[in-house]
Amino acid sequence: MPAEAAASIGKSVQIYGEVKGSEDLVVDGTVEGTITLTESRLTIGPNAHVQANVSARDVVLLGALTGDITASGRVDLRSGSHLKGDIRAARLSIEENAVLSGKVELSGGDRTSSVSAGTSATTASAPTGALFGATK
Repeated sequence: MPAEAAASIGKSVQIYGEVKGSEDLVVDGTVEGTITLTESRLTIGPNAHVQANVSARDVVLLGALTGDITASGRVDLRSGSHLKGDIRAARLSIEENAVLSGKVELSGGDRTSSVSAGTSATTASAPTGALFGATK
């Protein structure tokens, strides 16, 4: 059986309000409001301009997002992305040239760590590197 393709919001589409769903979604247009995909993956494309609080299993950011991200799984901030908001997730990956202005709260099982952007994320007990919250 072929893998399902993600639903898509194209570059010329503008949505003002609430977006909810139970399938993967790719946003390349403009969304203002909230996006809720509790058990799915949200990809915010390089052409997207999103002003929304986002809740999804996994979030991949390639474009611009103003708002908070809550993810039960992983958040990926890809090169060239810009996030102005807070992140609450189990795992976080930040590529070089990604911009983050906000706080990060990672919760993986028994542990919870919190970091503010612009401060050092390295402590004696925290692993170094760009992938936070990964288990060995």
